[in-house]
Amino acid sequence: MNHQRRQALRAGGGLGLYALLTAAGLITPELAQAAQTRAGFDAHTLDAVLSALGAGKPAASSDIELNVPDLNDNGAAVRLGIVSRLPKTEQVAILIEKNPSPLAAIFTIPEGTLADLQTEVKVSESCPIHVLVKAGGRFYSVRKDVQVTIGGCG
Repeated sequence: MNHQRRQALRAGGGLGLYALLTAAGLITPELAQAAQTRAGFDAHTLDAVLSALGAGKPAASSDIELNVPDLNDNGAAVRLGIVSRLPKTEQVAILIEKNPSPLAAIFTIPEGTLADLQTEVKVSESCPIHVLVKAGGRFYSVRKDVQVTIGGCG
């Protein structure tokens, strides 16, 4: 049997099982969503991550603020501040273009909550950092080029 066919059948069966278990109330929708976004974390290119998250070609937005120093001494700890002023912000994702796995994090924003995040990420080498925001069912993005002196991904 063809290995690609076998993998496709295994993946399809797994998604069907998640849907069945969720409908039966045996697992929570959050757990099923975690399995769904797994493909984004397994992707190795920016386009593959966007495709896995269903973002397609996100629109650029000035309502997303990305605060990160232009120059960072250590790529192992790059501090980010993210604020989304888009109404109905549902999700914020951080994508680091040249990391081995570009999707660094996904945050789910509860309804009625201000999307104001502070975190640290690892950056393997100087490259653009993208913030992808899902708001009102649509995707928006902003990017900033960041320089690192010492790469953070081993």
